Amino acid sequence: MRIDRPPFTHATRGFRNRWLGFFSCLFLALGSAPLAGVQATTSDPASATPRGTVQAFLDACRANDFEAAARYMDLGSGRNKDGPTLARQLSVVLDQKLWVDLERLSVEVEGDLDDGLPADVESVGAVETSRGAVNILMTRVESSEDEAFWRFAATTVDRIPALYEEFGHGILGEWLPDPLFKIRLFEARLWQWIGLLLLVALAYAASWIVTAVVYRMLRSVVARTDTAVDDVLLDVSVKPFRLVLAAVAFFFGTLALRLAAPVQEFLGGLVRAVVIVAATWLALRLVDGFRDHVRKRLEEQGKIGAVAVIPLGVKTAKTVLVMLAGIALLQHLGFNVTGVIAGVGVGGIALALAAQKTIENLFGGATLVADQPVRVGDFCRFGDKVGTIEDIGLRSTRVRTLDRTVVSIPNAEFAQTQLENYAERDRIRLLCMLGLRYETSPDQLRHVLAGLRRLLLAHPKVLPDPARVRFVGFGAYSLDLEVVAYIATSDWNEFLEIREDVFLRMMAVVSESGTGFAFPSQTTYLSRDGGLDPERTRRAEGEVEAWRDESNLPFPRFGEATVSELDGTLDYPPRGSATAET
Repeated sequence: MRIDRPPFTHATRGFRNRWLGFFSCLFLALGSAPLAGVQATTSDPASATPRGTVQAFLDACRANDFEAAARYMDLGSGRNKDGPTLARQLSVVLDQKLWVDLERLSVEVEGDLDDGLPADVESVGAVETSRGAVNILMTRVESSEDEAFWRFAATTVDRIPALYEEFGHGILGEWLPDPLFKIRLFEARLWQWIGLLLLVALAYAASWIVTAVVYRMLRSVVARTDTAVDDVLLDVSVKPFRLVLAAVAFFFGTLALRLAAPVQEFLGGLVRAVVIVAATWLALRLVDGFRDHVRKRLEEQGKIGAVAVIPLGVKTAKTVLVMLAGIALLQHLGFNVTGVIAGVGVGGIALALAAQKTIENLFGGATLVADQPVRVGDFCRFGDKVGTIEDIGLRSTRVRTLDRTVVSIPNAEFAQTQLENYAERDRIRLLCMLGLRYETSPDQLRHVLAGLRRLLLAHPKVLPDPARVRFVGFGAYSLDLEVVAYIATSDWNEFLEIREDVFLRMMAVVSESGTGFAFPSQTTYLSRDGGLDPERTRRAEGEVEAWRDESNLPFPRFGEATVSELDGTLDYPPRGSATAET
């Protein structure tokens, strides 16, 4: 039953009106004892207007003085003895189905003459039943003393038993003691308070049982799948689902308690608020669950840089979720959130302007994580510096240089710098220029070229395509040979080891050909100067002549059969090396 409440409709009912009506019921309940002696007579001034009559009727019912309340009903002849019972039944119906808006009722003796009803009839409101709406009407009665007063109409009184049968306490009203009905607080009777406490315990127990059964069934299902996502979803959903289940079970249980309309509405709003909280809780648990899952996957894939940004993403997601939940709760409680959102927008703009560089670096870090031009542990070149990435933070990236110093670069600047990531190489190029002495004969040079090419093709760590050795020019003091090949490794230290081995073998090839490496010098030739080793020169030239006679001269390139025959024939690491396989 709603008392002295400002006008409202169900579509515009708000938080403040709810609570004002709710607490007004408290004050009326606490102060209802003095009303126990309410007496109504035909000369009672309160009954001279529609509002006064309804107010007096409600006050008498709240004081449990149903005999006084019956005086405000048009009982007709022969029904006076049923008056208190009918008054009690009508108060129960009004409690549950009609929140009486006293402000809407007329305070004029004649009533509201513009409501479209007869002059001596007023409508208190309508009660929705299974058979349609029933209007609660009042009629103006003339007394023998030529006084007029308002009473609940006889047509309404006739409908009270049927209304009570549908909306009354049912069998509970027949066998529960009277004190359980007479004592009430916050528009709920004592038996209803007891029922609410029992209902809380039952809803909690039922939610535990149902959740345990459902969880066990679903656990056996997700255990058969290969993915871990469904396990995360199941584990994080248990507690929020239990809370929602308990709230829903409690709400539907309250329908059986036949609570007063304001109490039922308050509990419904409370349940909806609990559902919003549970949904937010579930979303936050999902964020935490997927955080651990994503971190584990990234660590398995070696994406350490992306792992560093996970805490930022989690905090951002949780902040957004909590803000949305707060807005939803405020909207649910009747506040106008448009002004709140506008204020947040203005504050966000001011914050963005004040923290422009910080936000720029924040997005720069997000770009580095998303695009991943470099990762933690990668050796790279940035600008004119080189170093190893040690950390990609929220504001800056830290790089350890070759001098073992640490350079901190703002993420926005680092993301815009041209980055060369050496760690992404799938192979490393070997490039060198060999300068041979000008005393080297053409066939002797051919012998060197052939030997170097055999070396590259035979080496197991040198990729055959491309692997080339070419006579590229006549230098100021040397015959220039260009060696280009790719070493099958991405590790720089291993590359240095392999390159060293290749260079030593190159020296052996040059030495075997009887020539030597040139160096900047001025040479004076004398007639008695023997020059180069004549024996090795004749042997190299003879070997080249033999290739020519056998039509096996390896120029301009080796034949496919020779390439296949030479593939991997050298031992590497070389025999005698400490790292050679035994």
